Amino acid sequence: MEHIQQMVSFIRDQYKTDQFIPLHEPRFRGNEKKYLNDTIDSTFVSSVGSYVNQFENMMEDITGAAKAVAVVNGTSSLQVALRLAGVQPGDEVITQALSFIATANAIAYNNASPIFLDVDLDTMGLSPKAVEAFLEEFGEIRDNGCFNKSTGKKIAACMPMHTFGFPVHMDELLEICSKWNIPVVEDSAESLGSYYKGKHTGTLGLLGGFSFNGNKTVTCGGGGSIVTNDVELARHAKYLTTTAKKPHPYEFFHDELGYNFRMPNLNAALACAQLEQLNTFIEDKRSLALAYSELFKSLGIRFRQEIPDTKANYWLMCVELENKIERENFLKLTNEQGIMTRPIWTLTYRLPMYEHCQRDAQTNAEFLEERIVNIPSSVR
Repeated sequence: MEHIQQMVSFIRDQYKTDQFIPLHEPRFRGNEKKYLNDTIDSTFVSSVGSYVNQFENMMEDITGAAKAVAVVNGTSSLQVALRLAGVQPGDEVITQALSFIATANAIAYNNASPIFLDVDLDTMGLSPKAVEAFLEEFGEIRDNGCFNKSTGKKIAACMPMHTFGFPVHMDELLEICSKWNIPVVEDSAESLGSYYKGKHTGTLGLLGGFSFNGNKTVTCGGGGSIVTNDVELARHAKYLTTTAKKPHPYEFFHDELGYNFRMPNLNAALACAQLEQLNTFIEDKRSLALAYSELFKSLGIRFRQEIPDTKANYWLMCVELENKIERENFLKLTNEQGIMTRPIWTLTYRLPMYEHCQRDAQTNAEFLEERIVNIPSSVR
């Protein structure tokens, strides 16, 4: 209990308030109102407008990707990215169960099935060793790709998720997937501003998807972005997300099953103002993470930190408790005192929609599920 009181006092001192402190709230300190007013005055408030183009250019500059495509949310970015990677109805996609539901849903929206494999303890993201072990046992390379010997279905993609902004061991994962002819699509929804060996997350695989939800490091209320170094894939992404409409001054002709997924100019205006502050936001979050690490070290509680060769954005910071009982006590006492904390997600294979899906032992994922708690992580 004394440890909890020390933590509560520390957090209240960081945020200079005696009011309720949420997990992650947005900060609007830049040109948000100016750009929104510009958009309203222009009357271009929907999916056509200068801020949509500006947002895509800014995402290319920030991530180093050749192309970025603006979409309505992170889930749609993953759904379209998987389709562009070649995922078709009846296929399977390797991913992790320790993730937000959108990861698995994006696979299901393509009428494909997830294969849930374990995570690494140090990254909390998809384990290359788990992927390799699964493929060695169940994988079979044929002329048209890698197939699952136990189901007969094609394993059409692998989608790791950079949990809470901590990058996955990408080199090992990319090498394994290349060996088995499996394209990698990165779920980078939580990792804007995170780097693996100097490269921005989302740019190491074939495609990556980002989220700009209200609780993300940078928000536009609701929005997403696909990034890729393949210019043709980017062109196709923009085409598909604009209902696959053939260019014409007034005729409506669509030649593929497309989506109405383009980001509105209003949201893009907000996103541009937020992206201008990304470096400042992450600098503050990394400073907070350092302060947290010193506090929890003194309290004998493990604070999760970035690993060598990576730079994390520390989107949602977290501690690892000794066991599930300690976790429950921690959650109860902090929330009772107006400090929002929450457990990590329920493993996706426990949910009724996905309980039938193939999975491995999930030893690390289940260990983390019982122990990880997110703590307030907003920019101060």
